[in-house]
Amino acid sequence: MQHTDRRPCTMADQLSPDEKLNLITRNLQEVLGEEKVKQVLQERELKVYWGTATTGKPHVAYFVPMSKIADFLKAGCEVTILFADLHAYLDNMKAPWELLELRVKYYEQVIKAMLESIGVPLDKLKFVKGTDYQLSREYTLDVYRLSSMVTEHDAKKAGAEVVKQVEHPLLSGLLYPGLQALDEEYLKVDAQFGGVDQRKIFTLAEKYLPSLGYAKRAHLMNPMVPGLTGAKMSSSEEESKIDLLDTKEDVKKKLKKAFCEPGNIQNNGVLSFVKYVVFPLRGEFCVKRDPKWGGDKIYTDFEEVEKEFAEETIHPGDLKASVEVALNQLLEPIRKKFESPELRKLTNSAYPSASKTKAAGKGAKAGGGGAGGDNDELAPSRLDIRVGKIVSVEKHPDADSLYLEKIDVGEAEPRTVVSGLVAYISQEDLQDRMVLVLCNLKPQKMRGIESQAMLLCASIEGEPRRVEPLDPPEGSSPGEQVFVEGYENGKPDDKLNPKKKVWEKLQVDLKISDECVAQWKDNHLMTKLGQITCKTLKGGNIS
Repeated sequence: MQHTDRRPCTMADQLSPDEKLNLITRNLQEVLGEEKVKQVLQERELKVYWGTATTGKPHVAYFVPMSKIADFLKAGCEVTILFADLHAYLDNMKAPWELLELRVKYYEQVIKAMLESIGVPLDKLKFVKGTDYQLSREYTLDVYRLSSMVTEHDAKKAGAEVVKQVEHPLLSGLLYPGLQALDEEYLKVDAQFGGVDQRKIFTLAEKYLPSLGYAKRAHLMNPMVPGLTGAKMSSSEEESKIDLLDTKEDVKKKLKKAFCEPGNIQNNGVLSFVKYVVFPLRGEFCVKRDPKWGGDKIYTDFEEVEKEFAEETIHPGDLKASVEVALNQLLEPIRKKFESPELRKLTNSAYPSASKTKAAGKGAKAGGGGAGGDNDELAPSRLDIRVGKIVSVEKHPDADSLYLEKIDVGEAEPRTVVSGLVAYISQEDLQDRMVLVLCNLKPQKMRGIESQAMLLCASIEGEPRRVEPLDPPEGSSPGEQVFVEGYENGKPDDKLNPKKKVWEKLQVDLKISDECVAQWKDNHLMTKLGQITCKTLKGGNIS
């Protein structure tokens, strides 16, 4: 990978080790191995790395780690940014292999543009691509060495907050945490920086790297900051994020939708942006107001902004308008840089628009070359989910952890379904229960008995794992169709092609909301009678 241009930096030379430590750790939620960091700072500059899997387009939430990287650089740290292309592929194939190279180039250009826009010293910053060293003989042997030590349980637990969780995880997702641990050794750093959602991966690294004869590293963790437009900005959901290349009009429109209740300072993404981006970068924040409400006011510490917002002295509309100004100041240099024909072409190649893909699919069908839905867009209407009633349930004759159920899904005969629910739900609770059933998976033998559908449940990983069947609305009947809001008119595939992994790709975006409602990309799962819900597992996965 290409290194940035070298420029002299003098600020860090004037800082004591304690001042550097303060700059390195400010606004972090947790530091593991702080004594090691202090020790290194007494002798030399700290070497830190931050990794990002090159999946969806980086959005404005990336300014949060960028502003922390600015702190590291101001403290004199040698910072490596890892473009984790192999990780992007391993995490449930979030990035197609053929697009990885283009996405790495896009990430490098856009992250450099972000750093330039916030004016950080770049002389101790370097960029590395994961596959530049992760395919080497030495690294590959270390992956095998590590796989002989790490249990499946530890690998799954380590990735629970980061890797998309599915009922039958791919081996690739279990490799992910171990590779991230090895990166610390192969990048020759003293510390790794990431969100607190990476904590279990960091503790896995601390546990297992010494077993390979490598030093235990320190870990610097940012809090999980709510996104500007909701609980969490997602690269995969267009409306939930503000893209770095969005126009001023788009920024205004998306900020208008942002959650910013008067006086509410909890999970307020607009306030969080002021705390974690504006103040660390600018040292002050100007709230713009009509003169009749007191006119503009400049704040020099975040606590005062938070206090006045809690007291409703600052109005949400004024806060949003002021963040809009600060945000556009950060985005303008990035927009300008990406006006060049080369970078426009790179953007379009790395992230081909969904409309182009859809148009191509329609063209193929119109020309008579359609293959039974395989070329269609990845829409949730392709899933044949129905209300079912469990008419009988018993233990599987050859597996203690499995139930054998007969489920009425509105057909002439009930379907046989095998599900691994023995550890979570009693037979009595399942008998005669109304449930949700995925009916167009390819039948699969489970310990000698063919399962003809999948019983859908909400789950939360952890110790212990918690599982609950999804509930259809009161008064539902077997065979009633379930649809996703906004996708009512699509027709389910007769059978999902297992080679295309349609269910696996759609399943990663199925979630339980904070109101215990089943959703796909924030759109409710429904029947004609109302919403699909679960009892208690807020924020859970669905599988």
